[in-house]
Amino acid sequence: MHPHGQTRSFMDVLKEIDDYLRSRDPRVVQVTAMISTNVQEVTILRPEGGVWSDVRPMSRMNISVIVEENGRRESGSAGGGGRISLLGQISPDDWKPKADEALRIATVNLTAQAAPAGIVDIVLGPGWPGILLHEAVGHGLEGDFNRKGSSAFAGLLGQQVAAKGVTVLDDGTIPNRRGSITIDDEGTPSQKNILIADGILVGYMQDRQNARLMGVEPTGNGRRESYAHAPMPRMTNTYMLGGDATRDELITDLKDGIYAVGFGGGQVDITNGKFVFSCTEAYRVENGKIGAPIKGATLIGDGATALKHIRGLANDLALDPGMGTCGKAGQWVPVSVGQPSVLIGGLTVGGSGN
Repeated sequence: MHPHGQTRSFMDVLKEIDDYLRSRDPRVVQVTAMISTNVQEVTILRPEGGVWSDVRPMSRMNISVIVEENGRRESGSAGGGGRISLLGQISPDDWKPKADEALRIATVNLTAQAAPAGIVDIVLGPGWPGILLHEAVGHGLEGDFNRKGSSAFAGLLGQQVAAKGVTVLDDGTIPNRRGSITIDDEGTPSQKNILIADGILVGYMQDRQNARLMGVEPTGNGRRESYAHAPMPRMTNTYMLGGDATRDELITDLKDGIYAVGFGGGQVDITNGKFVFSCTEAYRVENGKIGAPIKGATLIGDGATALKHIRGLANDLALDPGMGTCGKAGQWVPVSVGQPSVLIGGLTVGGSGN
């Protein structure tokens, strides 16, 4: 509330964010903040009878900052949300940490050097870097791709597809997450599904149609963007469990590698799992020490191989702050991703440095 009793508008909040960041650092030249909210009310009538209903709120805030120093401009962004009230998003207690993080990333990038190119070992940070798992592995574990034989994981149930110790789940029951649902869009209750257990492929994500055709039970993953779209197997909250190591122990094992903690866009071929991802925040690691930030790094590889080359899992499992949206066959649905810090050997890095 304002001193005169008036309710703060979105424009008031956006101005507060702009003023706050410009007061924090004189190098800030542009601030962009986005607030979004919606509520989806779903009612499902099954052909065999029965009615299911669900109410799905969603809110999100994203803040981007551009800083300039000595003619060089760099950007940083941060955000998050989930199936939570919009009131929480517009509270300074919520948006100030997002603003601080966006500014931190932008200022880090001001000193970033060109990324090296070559085949190196990489430690991926916890949380949002799980987007690589989501894209490079998760889509390949959706039932329709496997029924049609077009996934790199088709026909591999019961086989070792990842390093021992790697366990991957899809869980739509986690409270307040972007990908969480009470029921899927066919009326099947959401579930916690183990996909890979200790490196062994044990299940796929299924809607009703693919489950029936494959002779298995639906897993609560039949999702669609809206009533105008057909349901299909989709991820909800997909993540990898942690291990016993610490992040610092994983980094100590890097003699000449990269520590990547932020990712932007990427491309994936579902049929072979090949991916290309761009890093938004990454650091050179030499002799186990985190060094200078780097920019322009792209990670190149394929999901099936990357899973087998995992050499270490830290005990810092985290989910992303709530900003994932997944596209498939022209449909978009909210999702979450997560992982601990992960040491992967022998990924190809594209860059312009030495």
